[in-house]
Amino acid sequence: MACCPDRSFTSRSRPDLVFLDIVYLLVVVFALPWVIWRRLGGGRPVAAPATRFFGTVAVAPRPAGTPRIWLHGVSVGEVQLLASLAAEIRRQAEAAGRPIDCVISSATTTGLEVAAKRFDTEHTFPCPLDFTWAMNRVFSRVTPDLLVLGELELWPTMLAAARARGIPVIVANARMSERSARGYGRIAWLARRMLGMVTVVAARSRQDADRFAALGARDVRVVGSMKFDGVRGDRGAADVLRLRHLAGFAADDIVFLAGSTQAPEERLAAEAFLALRQDHPALRLVLVPRHVERSAEIGRLLDGLGLRWQARSRIDADGVDAASRVLLVDTTGELGWWWGSATIAFVGGSLDGRRGGQNMLEPAAYGAAVSFGPQTRNFADEVGRLLAADAAVVVADGAALTAFMARCLQEPGWAAALGQRAAAAVAAERGATPVTARLILELLPAEPSAPG
Repeated sequence: MACCPDRSFTSRSRPDLVFLDIVYLLVVVFALPWVIWRRLGGGRPVAAPATRFFGTVAVAPRPAGTPRIWLHGVSVGEVQLLASLAAEIRRQAEAAGRPIDCVISSATTTGLEVAAKRFDTEHTFPCPLDFTWAMNRVFSRVTPDLLVLGELELWPTMLAAARARGIPVIVANARMSERSARGYGRIAWLARRMLGMVTVVAARSRQDADRFAALGARDVRVVGSMKFDGVRGDRGAADVLRLRHLAGFAADDIVFLAGSTQAPEERLAAEAFLALRQDHPALRLVLVPRHVERSAEIGRLLDGLGLRWQARSRIDADGVDAASRVLLVDTTGELGWWWGSATIAFVGGSLDGRRGGQNMLEPAAYGAAVSFGPQTRNFADEVGRLLAADAAVVVADGAALTAFMARCLQEPGWAAALGQRAAAAVAAERGATPVTARLILELLPAEPSAPG
């Protein structure tokens, strides 16, 4: 009886990947002091560095006779998007009488925390670093029949491992900004090789599709942005009401929420609140930083501004501080529900150009009056659709943010109409997730592969 062939690759079969291993090792050596500093210095630690380096992940065994889909998203936003996609895949598969098993990986601590909540710990694991030994080991342990990469997660060794095993690869909600396209254009030979190993690119827009095709993607399909499906929008949802009650918000409170913020956006939001609170005593400020480990720094900022504030993590133990009008959300995984309490919203990561914006569709879906800065390259298509519908406002700096808030407070009818247009714009664009799920199930082999 013939044994199963070894579908891994080796240094002799892929010398180009050995060269990459050497390059990666040099990067790891130079990055090691930074990794140690992150772990010991109180910052956000690098996720499972040893596990990712060696590929020694723990994952649930694949159920016998059940195809398995491996989904990978680098951080929180991609993980949440892929979790919604996995739920739709399961729904369609169950309707067709097909058993499906989904596992998910992430490369950040916060991404893994959210993934464990949306899936479970046995179906969640840290994505290996792109070394041949790590990828071979993880593919052998996970035994996927199809690999789904979120947005723009292209790694040459991972793609080569999938190809060596005959595993289809789909890039879901694929995005390629002008900046990313220029960057990949500088390494066009590598980009062409990587995209040549991708089975299908499911692009969020025609512009994204054209950029992928120009770099060598063979099968590119425009399906729309899954981000419109991945946002909520029900202000009466149990989790929204739970958080409103937890924070002690009154029915007539006007909640200004600045979410996914990075420095100096918390300061600008707090200064806007300070400028307007005397004339508008119902105004509340909620800050939800992008990186929760900055909470102590933000707390010192609020103290320096003379603001009385309360940390979300202390409410359960201490109760609501009735004298405080400022809430600092120092926990992860709740922003999607907190947006449901917002009357006025500012979406961070959008003022200084380093981050490229965060997901402004979440507050838009709830019908909040939405604002964000001009640096939103990662959401260019979504921003374009909101602005075309007159459903959001771009604020260039702190003064513009204060002016936007002032208009919302002085003209509540204008703010409500802005929010209604935002919710309608999001609703009109939904539908990409079911299309992507159907595409994935079409690519999924009818019979699961043999383990190993």
